[in-house]
Amino acid sequence: MSDPPLRLSQSQLNLLETCPRKFQHIYLEQLLSPVSPEQLEKQSWGSQFHLLMQQRELGLPIESLLIEDEQLQHSFKSLIATAPEILTPAESEWRDAEHCRTLQFKDYLLTVIYDLIITDREKAQIFDWKTYLQPPNQKKLANNWQTRLYLYILAETAAYLPEQISLTYWFVKLPSKPQSCKFRYNSQQHKQTREDLTELLKQLDEWLDRYNNDGIPFPQVNESSRECNYCNFALRCQRDADSREIEKSRNWLTEVDKIEEVSI
Repeated sequence: MSDPPLRLSQSQLNLLETCPRKFQHIYLEQLLSPVSPEQLEKQSWGSQFHLLMQQRELGLPIESLLIEDEQLQHSFKSLIATAPEILTPAESEWRDAEHCRTLQFKDYLLTVIYDLIITDREKAQIFDWKTYLQPPNQKKLANNWQTRLYLYILAETAAYLPEQISLTYWFVKLPSKPQSCKFRYNSQQHKQTREDLTELLKQLDEWLDRYNNDGIPFPQVNESSRECNYCNFALRCQRDADSREIEKSRNWLTEVDKIEEVSI
Protein backbone atom coordinates (compact mmCIF):
# COMPACT_ATOMS: atom_id res chain seq x y z
CA MET A 1 0.00 0.00 0.00
CA SER A 2 1.39 3.38 -0.98
CA ASP A 3 1.84 6.14 1.58
CA PRO A 4 -0.90 8.79 1.80
CA PRO A 5 -0.13 12.12 0.12
CA LEU A 6 1.91 14.51 2.22
CA ARG A 7 -0.14 17.47 3.48
CA LEU A 8 1.45 20.87 3.05
CA SER A 9 0.32 24.18 4.50
CA GLN A 10 1.54 27.68 3.77
CA SER A 11 3.90 27.54 6.77
CA GLN A 12 5.56 24.41 5.40
CA LEU A 13 5.98 25.96 1.95
CA ASN A 14 7.53 29.06 3.52
CA LEU A 15 9.92 26.89 5.50
CA LEU A 16 10.89 24.88 2.43
CA GLU A 17 11.92 28.10 0.70
CA THR A 18 13.62 29.56 3.77
CA CYS A 19 15.52 26.50 5.00
CA PRO A 20 14.87 22.96 3.70
CA ARG A 21 16.94 21.46 6.54
CA LYS A 22 14.68 23.05 9.15
CA PHE A 23 11.70 21.57 7.28
CA GLN A 24 13.36 18.18 7.66
CA HIS A 25 13.89 18.63 11.40
CA ILE A 26 10.35 19.78 12.16
CA TYR A 27 8.13 17.86 9.74
CA LEU A 28 10.07 14.69 8.93
CA GLU A 29 11.95 14.09 12.17
CA GLN A 30 9.16 15.56 14.33
CA LEU A 31 11.62 17.58 16.40
CA LEU A 32 10.04 20.27 18.52
CA SER A 33 11.46 23.76 18.26
CA PRO A 34 11.75 25.32 21.76
CA VAL A 35 9.35 28.19 22.38
CA SER A 36 10.09 31.02 24.81
CA PRO A 37 7.52 32.08 27.45
CA GLU A 38 7.07 35.34 25.54
CA GLN A 39 6.29 33.45 22.31
CA LEU A 40 3.87 31.18 24.18
CA GLU A 41 2.05 34.22 25.54
CA LYS A 42 1.74 35.74 22.06
CA GLN A 43 0.50 32.45 20.60
CA SER A 44 -2.05 32.09 23.39
CA TRP A 45 -3.38 35.61 22.80
CA GLY A 46 -3.63 34.97 19.07
CA SER A 47 -5.52 31.71 19.65
CA GLN A 48 -7.94 33.50 21.95
CA PHE A 49 -8.62 36.23 19.38
CA HIS A 50 -9.27 33.67 16.64
CA LEU A 51 -11.58 31.72 18.94
CA LEU A 52 -13.42 34.94 19.78
CA MET A 53 -13.97 35.81 16.11
CA GLN A 54 -15.08 32.27 15.27
CA GLN A 55 -17.60 32.15 18.12
CA ARG A 56 -18.97 35.55 17.12
CA GLU A 57 -19.45 34.37 13.54
CA LEU A 58 -21.25 31.26 14.78
CA GLY A 59 -23.53 33.32 17.01
CA LEU A 60 -22.11 31.81 20.22
CA PRO A 61 -21.61 33.77 23.48
CA ILE A 62 -18.35 35.74 23.62
CA GLU A 63 -18.77 37.76 26.83
CA SER A 64 -16.71 35.37 28.97
CA LEU A 65 -13.75 35.67 26.58
CA LEU A 66 -13.91 39.47 26.56
CA ILE A 67 -14.13 39.81 30.35
CA GLU A 68 -10.97 37.77 30.87
CA ASP A 69 -8.68 39.96 28.71
CA GLU A 70 -8.82 43.75 28.48
CA GLN A 71 -6.46 43.85 25.49
CA LEU A 72 -8.63 41.30 23.68
CA GLN A 73 -11.70 43.40 24.38
CA HIS A 74 -9.98 46.55 23.10
CA SER A 75 -8.78 44.90 19.86
CA PHE A 76 -12.19 43.34 19.21
CA LYS A 77 -14.13 46.57 19.73
CA SER A 78 -11.63 48.53 17.63
CA LEU A 79 -12.01 46.06 14.74
CA ILE A 80 -15.81 46.23 14.95
CA ALA A 81 -15.65 50.04 14.85
CA THR A 82 -13.11 50.14 12.01
CA ALA A 83 -14.66 47.52 9.71
CA PRO A 84 -18.37 47.15 10.53
CA GLU A 85 -19.23 46.25 6.93
CA ILE A 86 -17.11 43.09 7.14
CA LEU A 87 -18.52 41.89 10.43
CA THR A 88 -22.18 42.62 9.68
CA PRO A 89 -23.73 39.81 7.60
CA ALA A 90 -25.72 40.72 4.48
CA GLU A 91 -28.57 38.62 3.08
CA SER A 92 -26.82 38.12 -0.27
CA GLU A 93 -23.62 36.75 1.31
CA TRP A 94 -22.37 33.31 2.25
CA ARG A 95 -19.96 33.38 5.19
CA ASP A 96 -17.87 30.85 7.06
CA ALA A 97 -15.27 31.12 9.82
CA GLU A 98 -12.24 28.82 10.13
CA HIS A 99 -13.09 27.52 6.66
CA CYS A 100 -10.81 24.68 5.51
CA ARG A 101 -10.06 23.81 1.87
CA THR A 102 -7.76 21.17 0.41
CA LEU A 103 -6.38 20.87 -3.10
CA GLN A 104 -4.50 17.90 -4.56
CA PHE A 105 -1.46 19.23 -6.41
CA LYS A 106 0.84 16.63 -7.97
CA ASP A 107 1.40 14.09 -5.15
CA TYR A 108 0.64 16.52 -2.34
CA LEU A 109 -2.42 17.83 -0.52
CA LEU A 110 -2.29 21.61 -0.15
CA THR A 111 -4.37 22.79 2.81
CA VAL A 112 -5.55 26.23 3.90
CA ILE A 113 -7.77 27.50 6.72
CA TYR A 114 -9.43 30.86 6.13
CA ASP A 115 -10.20 32.83 9.29
CA LEU A 116 -13.25 34.22 7.49
CA ILE A 117 -14.52 33.86 3.94
CA ILE A 118 -17.37 35.92 2.48
CA THR A 119 -18.78 35.33 -0.98
CA ASP A 120 -21.62 36.59 -3.13
CA ARG A 121 -22.44 36.30 -6.83
CA GLU A 122 -19.78 38.81 -7.86
CA LYS A 123 -16.78 38.21 -5.60
CA ALA A 124 -15.07 36.09 -2.97
CA GLN A 125 -13.25 37.72 -0.07
CA ILE A 126 -10.80 36.06 2.31
CA PHE A 127 -10.00 37.68 5.67
CA ASP A 128 -7.14 36.79 7.97
CA TRP A 129 -6.65 38.09 11.51
CA LYS A 130 -3.05 38.94 12.34
CA THR A 131 -2.32 39.27 16.04
CA TYR A 132 1.26 40.56 16.02
CA LEU A 133 2.00 44.22 16.49
CA GLN A 134 3.68 45.46 13.33
CA PRO A 135 2.49 44.78 9.75
CA PRO A 136 5.42 43.54 7.64
CA ASN A 137 6.61 45.06 4.40
CA GLN A 138 3.76 44.77 1.87
CA LYS A 139 5.98 43.32 -0.87
CA LYS A 140 7.28 40.70 1.55
CA LEU A 141 3.73 39.85 2.57
CA ALA A 142 2.65 39.57 -1.09
CA ASN A 143 5.41 37.00 -1.70
CA ASN A 144 4.61 35.01 1.43
CA TRP A 145 3.15 31.59 0.70
CA GLN A 146 0.15 32.33 2.88
CA THR A 147 -0.95 35.09 0.53
CA ARG A 148 -0.16 33.12 -2.59
CA LEU A 149 -1.59 29.77 -1.48
CA TYR A 150 -4.78 31.20 0.03
CA LEU A 151 -5.65 32.97 -3.21
CA TYR A 152 -4.53 30.11 -5.45
CA ILE A 153 -6.55 27.41 -3.72
CA LEU A 154 -9.75 29.44 -3.68
CA ALA A 155 -9.40 30.15 -7.41
CA GLU A 156 -8.87 26.41 -8.02
CA THR A 157 -11.75 25.20 -5.85
CA ALA A 158 -14.49 27.80 -6.42
CA ALA A 159 -16.38 29.14 -9.44
CA TYR A 160 -14.68 32.53 -9.39
CA LEU A 161 -12.16 34.08 -11.75
CA PRO A 162 -8.90 35.11 -10.07
CA GLU A 163 -9.90 38.74 -10.67
CA GLN A 164 -12.98 38.22 -8.46
CA ILE A 165 -10.93 37.07 -5.46
CA SER A 166 -9.17 39.09 -2.78
CA LEU A 167 -7.37 38.52 0.51
CA THR A 168 -7.32 41.10 3.30
CA TYR A 169 -5.12 40.90 6.37
CA TRP A 170 -6.30 42.74 9.46
CA PHE A 171 -3.61 43.59 12.02
CA VAL A 172 -5.61 43.85 15.20
CA LYS A 173 -3.09 44.09 18.04
CA LEU A 174 -1.94 47.65 17.56
CA PRO A 175 -1.69 50.63 19.91
CA SER A 176 -3.87 52.59 17.48
CA LYS A 177 -6.85 51.36 15.46
CA PRO A 178 -6.56 48.13 13.43
CA GLN A 179 -4.84 48.31 10.04
CA SER A 180 -5.61 46.33 6.90
CA CYS A 181 -3.62 45.18 3.88
CA LYS A 182 -5.58 43.98 0.86
CA PHE A 183 -4.36 41.90 -2.08
CA ARG A 184 -6.40 41.58 -5.25
CA TYR A 185 -5.77 38.50 -7.38
CA ASN A 186 -5.41 38.13 -11.15
CA SER A 187 -4.83 35.44 -13.79
CA GLN A 188 -1.15 36.27 -14.26
CA GLN A 189 -0.46 35.81 -10.55
CA HIS A 190 -2.40 32.56 -10.63
CA LYS A 191 -0.26 31.23 -13.47
CA GLN A 192 2.95 32.28 -11.73
CA THR A 193 1.92 30.64 -8.47
CA ARG A 194 1.19 27.38 -10.30
CA GLU A 195 4.63 27.48 -11.90
CA ASP A 196 6.39 28.27 -8.62
CA LEU A 197 4.48 25.54 -6.79
CA THR A 198 5.43 23.04 -9.48
CA GLU A 199 9.11 23.94 -9.20
CA LEU A 200 9.18 23.95 -5.39
CA LEU A 201 7.41 20.59 -5.10
CA LYS A 202 9.66 19.11 -7.77
CA GLN A 203 12.59 20.05 -5.54
CA LEU A 204 10.80 18.53 -2.55
CA ASP A 205 10.34 15.29 -4.51
CA GLU A 206 14.09 15.12 -5.10
CA TRP A 207 14.99 15.96 -1.48
CA LEU A 208 12.53 13.39 -0.12
CA ASP A 209 13.82 10.71 -2.49
CA ARG A 210 17.43 11.25 -1.43
CA TYR A 211 16.48 11.51 2.26
CA ASN A 212 14.33 8.35 2.32
CA ASN A 213 16.44 6.17 0.05
CA ASP A 214 20.01 7.34 0.68
CA GLY A 215 19.83 9.13 4.01
CA ILE A 216 21.00 12.41 2.46
CA PRO A 217 19.82 15.39 4.55
CA PHE A 218 17.87 18.25 3.05
CA PRO A 219 19.98 21.25 1.94
CA GLN A 220 20.98 23.93 4.43
CA VAL A 221 20.85 27.66 3.88
CA ASN A 222 24.08 29.43 3.03
CA GLU A 223 26.33 29.65 6.10
CA SER A 224 26.33 33.43 5.88
CA SER A 225 22.52 33.54 6.15
CA ARG A 226 20.98 35.46 9.02
CA GLU A 227 18.40 32.71 9.41
CA CYS A 228 20.85 30.66 11.48
CA ASN A 229 21.22 33.48 14.00
CA TYR A 230 17.57 33.11 15.05
CA CYS A 231 17.10 29.37 14.55
CA ASN A 232 16.65 26.97 17.47
CA PHE A 233 18.34 24.24 15.40
CA ALA A 234 21.56 26.21 14.87
CA LEU A 235 23.48 24.00 17.32
CA ARG A 236 22.12 20.80 15.76
CA CYS A 237 23.19 22.06 12.33
CA GLN A 238 26.55 23.28 13.70
CA ARG A 239 25.62 26.80 12.71
CA ASP A 240 25.75 28.39 16.18
CA ALA A 241 28.49 30.87 17.04
CA ASP A 242 30.65 28.34 18.96
CA SER A 243 30.48 25.78 16.14
CA ARG A 244 31.46 28.42 13.60
CA GLU A 245 34.50 29.43 15.68
CA ILE A 246 35.56 25.78 15.98
CA GLU A 247 35.19 25.35 12.24
CA LYS A 248 37.31 28.46 11.63
CA SER A 249 40.00 27.05 13.93
CA ARG A 250 39.97 23.75 12.05
CA ASN A 251 40.32 25.54 8.75
CA TRP A 252 43.21 27.59 10.11
CA LEU A 253 45.00 24.50 11.41
CA THR A 254 44.53 22.80 8.05
CA GLU A 255 46.14 25.74 6.31
CA VAL A 256 49.03 25.70 8.80
CA ASP A 257 49.66 22.04 8.04
CA LYS A 258 50.06 22.91 4.37
CA ILE A 259 52.94 25.34 5.06
CA GLU A 260 56.29 23.77 4.26
CA GLU A 261 58.82 23.60 7.08
CA VAL A 262 61.66 26.05 6.65
CA SER A 263 65.14 24.51 7.02
CA ILE A 264 67.49 26.33 9.37
